[in-house]
Amino acid sequence: MRERHSVFEHIDWWLVIIFLLLVVMGWLNIYAAVYDENHGSIVDMHVKYGKQMAWILAGLFLGLIVLLIDGKFFSQFAYLIYIFCILLLIAVIFTGKEISGSKSWFQFAGIALQPGEFAKMGTALALAKFLSKNETDIRKRKELFVAICLILFPSVLIFLEHDTGSAIVFFSFIFVLYRAGLSEKLVIGFVLVPLLAVLSLLINKFIILGFLFIIALFFFLYSKRKIRNIILISLVYLGSAGFVFSVDYAVNHILEPHQRVRVNVLIGKEIDLKGAGYNVNQSLIAIGSGGAWGKGFLKGTQTKYNFVPEQSTDFIFCTVGEEWGFAGSFVVVGLFIALLIRIILVAERQRSRFSRFYGYGVASIIFFHFMINIGMTLSLIPVIGIPLPFFSYGGSSLWAFTLLLFIFIRQDSYRYELL
Repeated sequence: MRERHSVFEHIDWWLVIIFLLLVVMGWLNIYAAVYDENHGSIVDMHVKYGKQMAWILAGLFLGLIVLLIDGKFFSQFAYLIYIFCILLLIAVIFTGKEISGSKSWFQFAGIALQPGEFAKMGTALALAKFLSKNETDIRKRKELFVAICLILFPSVLIFLEHDTGSAIVFFSFIFVLYRAGLSEKLVIGFVLVPLLAVLSLLINKFIILGFLFIIALFFFLYSKRKIRNIILISLVYLGSAGFVFSVDYAVNHILEPHQRVRVNVLIGKEIDLKGAGYNVNQSLIAIGSGGAWGKGFLKGTQTKYNFVPEQSTDFIFCTVGEEWGFAGSFVVVGLFIALLIRIILVAERQRSRFSRFYGYGVASIIFFHFMINIGMTLSLIPVIGIPLPFFSYGGSSLWAFTLLLFIFIRQDSYRYELL
């Protein structure tokens, strides 16, 4: 007879501790970013830090519920959860409330929820379920096509909601596919695509095409000159050439005007310190002024006088840099890196393929958010408006990331119940 184990007996407490540290530090920085002397109570629902405290408590309750659910639940109902998330994404396009130019929110009883945040969790579950089937081989075209469709479907729906930042996050699942056996050549190609896109905006397109032709010729000369290789090299070259010309069209005809300006500011084609470049410029000033040890809690001038817009959400990291300095920033970055490393280590010890692939999905999503958000505040990446996990103000983001992580913690504790 299989021995039964307590859920809490085998919880990975390192993941829980890092999660709690990030949540508490996030709340402290939200408190600093929007501090109001007239509303000093941490439970005052008239200010953001009061609301965030309520969302944190509710998030902890959600995490506890997840830990008490049967370990087989998320694997068995992964596709249903995914479908439910898809239906929410479709519904919000028609009935959602538009906030900051994005029609991606449901609002009722004074609470706004963004289904796109939860769709990342649903996609991670569905992708893990598909990849965990014994007969699935991601190296086969049919299986790869299905996996890509699972990823792209919610991404396209979110893009239609004009939430480009959240839509881009779904491309992080390439790392899950790599863990499942996707060729490293495809992964490298995927990573090189953004570089080619930037070069397409900075350099004459015919110069790029000439350079790509030289690379294609090199591969042709040093490969076995079979018809198949010639066709493959030719298709890759033609596809790259088409991509080079499509980037310019996408930037000028698909992106919103404010997004187009942000891209041009980032790559140096425009200088707009009073417009699109204002947020990033003020963020850099705030972070730079913090020095090694920071100005101290509630003593940041950029923070106190609201020089940085969206400082409690997308630009929360600049509060860390100003008030806690390089040392505080190092601690926050270190905690995120520790969280990611721990998730991967825990994923590799799983007995079920579902839990392992889901763990990589969790790591991919958190890594992408972490990298993009901090990159935005440092002017390394265009401002696309995605939150810093567990840190930024917002109930949807906090709840979605809490569920994402605690489902993985539950799956890890469930491994002791498997034969």
